[in-house]
Amino acid sequence: MTEKLLNHRAEGPASAPPLLLGPSLGTSYALWDKVAPELSITHRVVRWDLPGHGGSAAGLIGPGATVGDLAGLVLALADSLGIERFAYAGVSLGGAVGLHLAVHHPQRLSSLAVICSSAHFNGARPWEERAALVRREGLDGLAENAPARWFTPGFTVPGLVADHRAADPDAYAACCDALAAFDLRDRLAGIRVPTLLVAGREDPATPPAHLREIADAVPGAALTEIPGASHLAPAERPEAVLAALRAHLGGTARRGMEVRREVLGDAHVDRAQARQTPFTARFQDFISRYAWGEIWTDPTLTRRERSMITLTALVAHGHYEELAMHVRAARRNGLTPDEIGAVLLQTAVYCGVPAANSAFAAAQRVLAEESADGSAAG
Repeated sequence: MTEKLLNHRAEGPASAPPLLLGPSLGTSYALWDKVAPELSITHRVVRWDLPGHGGSAAGLIGPGATVGDLAGLVLALADSLGIERFAYAGVSLGGAVGLHLAVHHPQRLSSLAVICSSAHFNGARPWEERAALVRREGLDGLAENAPARWFTPGFTVPGLVADHRAADPDAYAACCDALAAFDLRDRLAGIRVPTLLVAGREDPATPPAHLREIADAVPGAALTEIPGASHLAPAERPEAVLAALRAHLGGTARRGMEVRREVLGDAHVDRAQARQTPFTARFQDFISRYAWGEIWTDPTLTRRERSMITLTALVAHGHYEELAMHVRAARRNGLTPDEIGAVLLQTAVYCGVPAANSAFAAAQRVLAEESADGSAAG
């Protein structure tokens, strides 16, 4: 473990869309044990420990810490893993970290799920009192009562209670300081990333009303309430949490399919879908999520610019069949025949004359078809 980074566990394909999972106060990344392995089928899942919890060093934060400090540690972890943009889901304090990221670092998030959490935690005083108690007496007393705060009657997860008991008291108290100072209610309306709120219907710590408050303020946010769940819903009702997260995270694929149709046209996408087999289904899903849902939706470049880059790359690698498809896409994205010709002429310099010769031939066929279609329509 690197002392300057949060302890974490990574699961799933390195090429899959990244998803970071945040824990609640007093737990470790084991909170996600019944959910993360399933999510890792389609995502690169990275779950992390709070300072002084699980395997994370206690010295990563100190007295007077803020949720912003914790968010900074999460971003440092993501940077160390080469992750620029990621989906994020967090429970309680972990959810507060997600809200902070959505408000202060929206360019880093592709989506947000806030679980059994709040935009405020009932004022500073209860957390200041808890921090003082823990600094004075340690965590044994709080750990003893953890099941009543975390779960519905009769349910417990002994491993999570043990994690609570084993946490570093000073780091735990610093996390209480962060909760005491946290209140983002006046910033919620500015959140623009796709947002899901998940409430445990039996949660006494952050009741459903806290999640409804966020859902009402964040444009386009969705809210799911889980019956029979208290504060640690991923541990108590993992199937329900998993279903909600899958539906939410699938929005990338849905948006990707929309963009794919806008750029390539319905006829092409319909043909591709008709040819899909069980063998190619995961590849088609990968294209929709990653190429179209992540890359083509990134607003940093316009679609015109992306078309020009794509044409050049396809010429460089000799993919002339796909080049023809993307010449059509370039026209749909607003490039004129002269601009397409200028792009291909550029490739003659940097990709070679023979490659450009073949590219001009492929593009000319597409443009001639377009012209003929236009004449027929006229």
